[in-house]
Amino acid sequence: MKHQVPIVLAALSLAACTLDPAYHAPFLPTASQYPSQDAAYQEDAAHQSGAPAAAPAALLGWRAVFTDPRLQALIALALQNNRDLRVAIFNVAASQSSFRAQRAELFPAINADTDATLEGLSTSAAEPELAQSSGSTIPTQAKHSTYREYSAGIGFASYELDMFGRVRSLTRSQYQQYLSEADTRRSVQISVVAEVANDYITLLADQDELKLAQATAQSQARLVGLTQAMFDQGVSSQLNLFEAQTGEDTATASVARYQRQVAQDENALTLVVGTPLPANLPPGADLAAEGIMADLPAGLPSDLLSRRPDVMAAEHTLLAANAQIGAARAAFFPSISLTGNGGLASASLNKLFDSAAQTWTFAPQVTIPIFTWGQNQANLDNATAEKNVDLARYENTIQTAFREVSDGLAARGTYLDQLAAQQADVDAFSGAYQLAELRYRTGADTYESALETQQSLFSAQQTLISLKAEQLQNLVTLYEALGGGWYATTPAPAAIAAAAPVAQPPARQLD
Repeated sequence: MKHQVPIVLAALSLAACTLDPAYHAPFLPTASQYPSQDAAYQEDAAHQSGAPAAAPAALLGWRAVFTDPRLQALIALALQNNRDLRVAIFNVAASQSSFRAQRAELFPAINADTDATLEGLSTSAAEPELAQSSGSTIPTQAKHSTYREYSAGIGFASYELDMFGRVRSLTRSQYQQYLSEADTRRSVQISVVAEVANDYITLLADQDELKLAQATAQSQARLVGLTQAMFDQGVSSQLNLFEAQTGEDTATASVARYQRQVAQDENALTLVVGTPLPANLPPGADLAAEGIMADLPAGLPSDLLSRRPDVMAAEHTLLAANAQIGAARAAFFPSISLTGNGGLASASLNKLFDSAAQTWTFAPQVTIPIFTWGQNQANLDNATAEKNVDLARYENTIQTAFREVSDGLAARGTYLDQLAAQQADVDAFSGAYQLAELRYRTGADTYESALETQQSLFSAQQTLISLKAEQLQNLVTLYEALGGGWYATTPAPAAIAAAAPVAQPPARQLD
């Protein structure tokens, strides 16, 4: 044993070896700047050049982006009760358990065991042959013997010396999969925040549409009353009366439609929040008022994509595939398994703990792959192909993220111009309708002119509400596309630690 201990220690020292390919973070397959940023933000950047420096990423979360108190309360409820987020959290816990189970294979599993064996043997089967060979015809009496053996010991069985890093590579792979699940949970959390914000904005827009439809219905009711009075006096025709009643019925139908839509919006918001909406929510801002969301700052670099959790999850998956190649390479080399036990053994239970009952066993086993009929090579080829697939997926994730941010930035500047033009359009139609209604009341113009002007005003007001909702939802999309905030300092992981710890991955809080 004195000679074997150094050999075992030397073999254990080789466990730090690894056959993983050298990992280099993939080059971002995107431009260094978003294509629409210069044109859309040149003026903003000039205005912000003398502004104080932006707050660091650690101080900016979803509360800094979504500033409406009612929306903040809804997001907080969703982060506590949303079921999709709970599933993602449980997936992280399951992945962590798998990693811990895989990491345990780096160490021998030591077990304590006790054993008692009782065996009875009879000589009656062998004695007739002895009697026949001696010529005796006298029957012999059968003899019975009982053998007892008791043992107790501590040892390990089939512990693989990780000389070429196979188990360590599998452990690194499982650890990266665990980190990927953690980033996927962050991605789900960001999606939940964005979904609550989008549903809330949709609810505000439909509530404004409902108010607009109700105001239009009231206006149409006044026109119907006026037309009825004019018809009774013989000033207006019955056709004008029918047209006025038709306009009122259309507005009333719009009221019912938006009442239904508001109820459905509330149901959708309740679903994503995960609990009934409480009655004591703080008051929120109107859709047309400022204060629902913070504006987007100028000068966003494209490396903000490195903090997107789906990008980080894709790179962790790539790192896991890289480690799988190391495990597949290690299968080409010999493996050594050790089984050892030390304890006590005796044929008598009362003498089991005597000093003379000591016993030990040590059984190393060496397995050398000679002919595997291409199985090991096929496994290595498969691991390499899987890494190439994950690399392509990672690059596609980066490119998709780049496009989402670029689209959001391109839309951001145009929405501001479109909103200003649409507001001017609403103001113009509002003045035209007031004039047309006045001319109709005085008999200077026909009802058709007043009706057409009112319908144009109603359509322009609806378009303005939709544009305002789309503009806010575009900011929500940018929040989600940029990985949960406007600023980022946390880079994507670039290397694997030699021995992955059990501790939780670095915290990346959204708030």
